[in-house]
Amino acid sequence: MSNELLLEIGTEEIPAGYLKNGLGELKRLAGECLKENRIEIAGDLQTCGTPRRLILIGNGIAEKQEDLVREVTGPPKSVAYDGQGNPTKAALGFAEKQGVSVEELGFTQTPKGEYLYIKQLVPGRPVRDILAGELPRLIAEIPWPKSMRWASLAFPFVRPIHWVVALFNGTVIPFEVAGVTSGNITRGHRFMSPGEKEVTGVKDHFKKMEENFIVISQEEREKLVQKLAEEAARRVKGKPADDPELLATVANLIEYPSAVCGSFDEKFLKVPEAVLITAMKEHQKYFSVHDEEGKLMCNFVAVNNTVARDESMVQRGHERVLRARLSDAAFFFEEDRKRPLKERLEDLKDVIYQAELGTSYAKVQRFTKLAEYLAGIAAPDKLNDIVTAAGLCKCDLVTQMVAEFPSLQGCMGEEYARIEGYKEDVCLAIREHYLPEKAGGQLPESVIGAVVGVADRIDTIAGCFAVGLEPTGSADPFALRRHALAIIRIIEDLSWDLSLMEFVNKALAILREEIEFDTDELFERVIRFFRERYRQMMLRSGYKSDLIEAVISVEFDEINQLRPRIEQLNRFALESKEFHDLALTFKRISNILKKQKKSFQVNPSLLRETCELELWEKYQGLKDGVDQRIKDKEYYDALNLMIRLRKPVDEFFDGAEIMTKDDTLRENRVGLLQHLAKLFLEVADLSKFSI
Repeated sequence: MSNELLLEIGTEEIPAGYLKNGLGELKRLAGECLKENRIEIAGDLQTCGTPRRLILIGNGIAEKQEDLVREVTGPPKSVAYDGQGNPTKAALGFAEKQGVSVEELGFTQTPKGEYLYIKQLVPGRPVRDILAGELPRLIAEIPWPKSMRWASLAFPFVRPIHWVVALFNGTVIPFEVAGVTSGNITRGHRFMSPGEKEVTGVKDHFKKMEENFIVISQEEREKLVQKLAEEAARRVKGKPADDPELLATVANLIEYPSAVCGSFDEKFLKVPEAVLITAMKEHQKYFSVHDEEGKLMCNFVAVNNTVARDESMVQRGHERVLRARLSDAAFFFEEDRKRPLKERLEDLKDVIYQAELGTSYAKVQRFTKLAEYLAGIAAPDKLNDIVTAAGLCKCDLVTQMVAEFPSLQGCMGEEYARIEGYKEDVCLAIREHYLPEKAGGQLPESVIGAVVGVADRIDTIAGCFAVGLEPTGSADPFALRRHALAIIRIIEDLSWDLSLMEFVNKALAILREEIEFDTDELFERVIRFFRERYRQMMLRSGYKSDLIEAVISVEFDEINQLRPRIEQLNRFALESKEFHDLALTFKRISNILKKQKKSFQVNPSLLRETCELELWEKYQGLKDGVDQRIKDKEYYDALNLMIRLRKPVDEFFDGAEIMTKDDTLRENRVGLLQHLAKLFLEVADLSKFSI
């Protein structure tokens, strides 16, 4: 089966950040389309593209869809035929609906009696005919962050569509989408080969692209951009910045790359490197150039979408544009330094953080109190530095530099604080309190930055939950999921003996001074949110859901103790031959205790049966050892001690009537089980395991 499909959607330039996901969605939708229409594919589906074209290629596609056998049950025989055996309107209507004569209908026996029945073979339609109807819908369903409409069309798409190539085995699949009729005509590079090109199939399409200055593979474009950037930087004995994000962006801005190496005045090197690199990257999409020691050089690499006739002219053009950008940056830098960073704290009173939560100044005051509280637990000797860093960490938000380059928040605060002579730890903390910037990102290295960052984030979560801005579905405008995960990771990384519940309560108490809310209800929602974030984090780490639930369902407060519990419980479950039996034993205990609302003490004098006496003695003999191992966080060893209780518990179930009619004996025996359950729950709830 060598049949091939080629679909190319030619557009105006698609934003660089949209292309990868758009191609992924095109492939997904195409796969679903083939499956829904019973179209077999022996090969695979591939997508590739450039800013001006989305391309779908399918190999090994069947020529016609699979035949379908339809079995339809109609009305009961008693309703379909009258007393003389003549078909009624019900039978005639059913036959007409199925497109057959009454004589072709049969009967089938069901539990409710005999019913009319028809079994039909529906031949598969030609795939080319099916695709003619499905491809316009498929194109329209590609999701984009933002779509647009053009001319008088009501068709929304990421950018206006100018041509569509749709071929099945070299034959055009006829349809119309967005006012454009499909055909076999593609186009070359907008500037280097702008004419129309006829294609006959996938192989011919690849050839035409190559001949007309189109590199359709994003991966190949990235490799080519990297190579050209390195060659250009080598001319000044430098290396381009290692920036995968910028590399991917540039590769999605061009169809055929060329590169030039330009320079800028050395005087701009007085401006912090981060500013220069950001100006080049974010505004111009230029690669900064560094020497062998990693120091920034007064050079850059610009990647163009054409091969220049006069490279020197192109270079001068890039240098002229960058000079203006860097001049602005140098001006902002000098102007910002005229006012001390600390003075800008008052300016935050004019910056609204969130309408119901007040200004950024109010937020700083709240999380500074939280940082003081956290410092008393995590770093009491650094209290003064933590308070200083908390008061300074948002001041750069009202500088001209951050207003121009928002991504430099924290970086500029660090730079200005260092210039003003603050301690190095305080300067680092101003930048590091934003870390991690994304899931799995770098954590703060300084304890000051970690404390301030955690305090800032817990205030954000508490505040947003208080005013009804908690995440719903995929919507999370304040990145609360990321903030919660960052808090968890930092606590784990620094092994803070911090009670999350007390910390959340402290945040709510501070927030309660400014706005009203139901503290108990809000506390439960916030803790539940953290618990779910932790569960998701551990699932991504490869742990099974029941293992995670066994731990966090009984204890979710001191975050730094959870992972050791999970890891050691996992080890015990994998290594111990008795884990399965122990979990079953605990489930038996749990099932009996589910309906018990009261707690009972154990009176040893009421233990009459040998089995219950032996169980109580075994429990008493093991309890102190288990407690000590739990205190030392040796959960694996604690579980190995608990194994010794399994056999006495099973004998207790077999030898004593627990739910006896004698109230005194029943309560004593239930109390014994409650003591056992409490001991197990010091480590985990083994009843959560699916056994």
